[in-house]
Amino acid sequence: MNNSETELKPSIYYCNSLTKYSRRKSIEVNIGSVPLGANHPIRVQSMTTIDTMDTIGTVEQSIRMIEAGCEYVRITAPSIKEAENLAVIKAELKDRGFDIPLIADIHFTPNAAEIAARIVEKVRINPGNYADKKKFQQIEYTDQEYQEEIYRIRDRFIPLVRICKEYGTAMRIGTNHGSLSDRIMSRYGDTPLGMVESAMEFLRICEDENYFKVVLSMKASNTHVMVQAYRLLAMKLHEERLKAYPLHLGVTEAGEAEDGRIKSALGIGVLLEDGLGDTIRVSLTEEPEFELPVALNLVNRYNNRADHQAIAEIKGSPIDPFIYKRRKTISVDNIGGGNVPRVIIDASNLEIVKYKDLAILGHVYSKKLDKFIMNDQGADFVYSGLNPIPFMLPNGLKEIVDYKVWEKIADAKLSFPLIQYKELDQVNRWHDQLNFISIDASTLDFEKLIRFRDKKLVILLKTDNNHGLAEQRRFFIEIEKESVKLPVIIHRNYEKINEAQILLYASTDIGGLLIDGLGDGVMLSWESAENDIRGAIELINPLSFGILQAARTRITKTEYISCPSCGRTLFDLQETTALIRAKTDHLKGVKIGIMGCIVNGPGEMADADFGYVGSGKGKITLYKGMNVVKKGVPAEKAVDELIEIIKEDGVWIEPNNVL
Repeated sequence: MNNSETELKPSIYYCNSLTKYSRRKSIEVNIGSVPLGANHPIRVQSMTTIDTMDTIGTVEQSIRMIEAGCEYVRITAPSIKEAENLAVIKAELKDRGFDIPLIADIHFTPNAAEIAARIVEKVRINPGNYADKKKFQQIEYTDQEYQEEIYRIRDRFIPLVRICKEYGTAMRIGTNHGSLSDRIMSRYGDTPLGMVESAMEFLRICEDENYFKVVLSMKASNTHVMVQAYRLLAMKLHEERLKAYPLHLGVTEAGEAEDGRIKSALGIGVLLEDGLGDTIRVSLTEEPEFELPVALNLVNRYNNRADHQAIAEIKGSPIDPFIYKRRKTISVDNIGGGNVPRVIIDASNLEIVKYKDLAILGHVYSKKLDKFIMNDQGADFVYSGLNPIPFMLPNGLKEIVDYKVWEKIADAKLSFPLIQYKELDQVNRWHDQLNFISIDASTLDFEKLIRFRDKKLVILLKTDNNHGLAEQRRFFIEIEKESVKLPVIIHRNYEKINEAQILLYASTDIGGLLIDGLGDGVMLSWESAENDIRGAIELINPLSFGILQAARTRITKTEYISCPSCGRTLFDLQETTALIRAKTDHLKGVKIGIMGCIVNGPGEMADADFGYVGSGKGKITLYKGMNVVKKGVPAEKAVDELIEIIKEDGVWIEPNNVL
């Protein structure tokens, strides 16, 4: 056992098991007629986007959400008048035959929360801005001053707790990474630990009042921060011997379309894999009813997960689940070491790879320049299996073939062999730069790897286990114990699932390893339900890069941190996001926050380089980082003004139109 190994002692438990699927047993919290936690199913929910004062619009949108599978409907109540109108909305829903639990979303207005708690089944408060200061100031607090702030919050918060207790109303204490109070920031910074402590301050007040109908959440747009915060929260509750309160999971400001789904699946799915989570919300910049099928696809995957093939238990782990640190490996050719994770596209099911197929691998030919254009999302390798590609590949794309084919190729330097682990002893010829070894994650005997590790080996790690993330993770842990520093490509194969499922499943299974620093590349194989081989490859290539981007391990495109809209939103988020994307999606690595209101403003987009925030009807405030650059910009001019700010910062490049 290495000295770097961390024993899995109870003090750092955040889940029941790293190898056996076992859902964390939380306490039951009754929310109207739909109880949460304990042995109940993982619940799915969403949030209305219409002005709360538009009763009929809110009701009709709620019904669309309910019919799509929503079990709790959340509605913003930014002021007293919206809180009071929740009673009208609730009555109208009942008149139409819908007795669904409603959740009031509260940020800055305790008075509104106290009214809503008498009407709806649950209130959500954000400890970062509920009766707390948020001026983005660096304030140094003495211990006494810090405690005085806690007393001040306690006095302001207790009335809501007592109302909830009297009316049987549940509460979610929902921390957001971007809206931590100045007090928390001064002591913990914008860290996962700061997020946990922000919630714990309010939770301790609830417990002092013997109020336990509490749900907790730790939302962030940064998937590393989000996952680490939930793990820390679960550990903290265990350490302090507090009740196992239900967890609400979500990646905030995930964005739209495929990117939003990939990012959401990575953050939420990783936690579901380890049995954490009692309810989820997928936050997409789309109509809320479109969020529900995504959420249901995520949670339904775990209905029978406990029946998976047994995986050997882990007695100790060198992986710190609370801090990202990439696994150290040797560099083999351009894989491992300090190289970015690589993308391998499986084209082995094609009878022949044609010249025109290179486009679906992300390598696009320019007629204007009469050459291939270097593409940030061009695959690094293509696996052709038993069918070698009959023409020379462009620079930047290399071929992998099965060993029995490769050993017969005269000029074998132009491709690389894939060798099965059980056949290592039979290899007579090695590539002097790079050899891929396909190995099943259930393997426990690494004698051959150790014996042949000087042969420029890269592991292609596969699994057929229904609980494959856990099995592959155990493999990484075991080779670390043996000090085997060979690079590992994560290989997952999916059969007979649809496009919506492959996006979510692959993002969970591969992203869940990458987010813990495991893996030097990705290889996806997908036999689509329609058996469209070329169509499958065309989807898998950008999906692979999207997973790497969401895991923040290889950045190949612009990232949009856009909120899913709600009744506070001051402009059309979907239309504006599409417009900004159309003009900026060539800015590799730039992060742009698009927020509907100041609640989801500078704090929520703390991770963004530039920000576009609604500050009034038809008015936009533009940010660089968390600093205001321009206020009150007319909406019709704001996108162009945003681009000017990006140009002034020196990160603008002109789009490449040479194709």
